[in-house]
Amino acid sequence: MDHFSVKRALSTMSVLWDTREQDTPRARKRMEQIEAPIERVALSFGDYSVKCDTLDLRDQVAIERKMDLTELAHCYCQDRKRFVREFKRAKEAGAKLYLLVENGSLDEAYSGHYRARVHPASLTASMLAWLARYNCQILFCKEENSGRVIHDVLYRELKERLEEMPDEEEI
Repeated sequence: MDHFSVKRALSTMSVLWDTREQDTPRARKRMEQIEAPIERVALSFGDYSVKCDTLDLRDQVAIERKMDLTELAHCYCQDRKRFVREFKRAKEAGAKLYLLVENGSLDEAYSGHYRARVHPASLTASMLAWLARYNCQILFCKEENSGRVIHDVLYRELKERLEEMPDEEEI
């Protein structure tokens, strides 16, 4: 697509918010930061995805958000089967999945700065295995920036894919 077509398509961007993600005061603050229309939909995987009038990426790109390392540790241990199923669905679809962890860092995972009975070596091993096993990327941010991160990652994914599309004259 040419620059003007991409720009026009991006102006119609909507963030897709999974219906299983709880609607809490914290989530509403996150939604305010996104600064794009938001649609509540059932996603096959992840908590957030994106679409515009030209392209729908819900089965190609998603962000799975965790509020902190403690929640992430819970997903890798007590809730592992469900967590694996979700990431397998994304992998089978050939999708790119981002794992967004609020209020944490890889350094904090290594040093055990979280409230879970999971050894730091086990937590970091799971995190790094997920990168290789499920074609995912882990991003860390503070809670107050998570809406911006969600918007910016999805915007960039959408923009890159729109720019790769052929112009109508080329078809």
